[in-house]
Amino acid sequence: MNRFKPLDYLEAAPRWFGRATDALGAAERKALSRAAKHQALIEDPNHKLDESSTFGQRLADRVAAFGGSWTFIMLFATFLFGWAIINTEILGKTAFDPYPYIFLNLMLSMVAAMQAPIIMMSQQRQSVKDRQMAEHDYEVNLKAEIEIMALHEKIDAMRTEHLMTIITQQQTQIDLLTKLLESPKAL
Repeated sequence: MNRFKPLDYLEAAPRWFGRATDALGAAERKALSRAAKHQALIEDPNHKLDESSTFGQRLADRVAAFGGSWTFIMLFATFLFGWAIINTEILGKTAFDPYPYIFLNLMLSMVAAMQAPIIMMSQQRQSVKDRQMAEHDYEVNLKAEIEIMALHEKIDAMRTEHLMTIITQQQTQIDLLTKLLESPKAL
C-alpha cells in the first residue's frame, strides 16, 4: 500500500537549489526534467561531436595524432638522417642539396608552417570536446545529486509516517490502559 504521493521535482527544486525554478540554469532544468521522468543522461558528447565534424576537422585530428607520435618522430629522424647521408656521403660533390642542406631547411620550414595551424585546429576541437564532456559530467553529477536529495526526502517522509504510526499506536495503548485503570473491574 503506497500512501506517499510522488515527489514533485519542480516543487522541491527551490529547497534543493536555494532559488526559484525560473532562476535555474539550462543544465539544472535538464537534470531536473530527466530526474522527474526517471531518464538517464546517456548521450555521449564525443559521439555527437564526431558525427558533426567536417572532413577537415577529422583530417586535422589525424595529422595531430600522427605528428605527436613516436612513429612520426622515428620516421622523421630516419628521413633526416637519410637525407644527410645521401647528400653528404653518397652523392658527394654532385649532391642536389649539399651541406648545410638549405633545401631541406626550406622544406622543414614549410612543413612546420602547415603543421602548426593544423595541430592548433585539432587542439581547439579537443578543447570543445573537453568542455562538452565537462558539461555532460556536470549534468550527470547534478542529476545524481537531485536523485540523492529526492531519496532523502522520501526516506524522511517514510520515517515521519512510521513515527506517526508508532505515536498513534502508543496513544491507543495509553488510552486502553487508562480505560482499564479507570474501570472498577480492573481493581
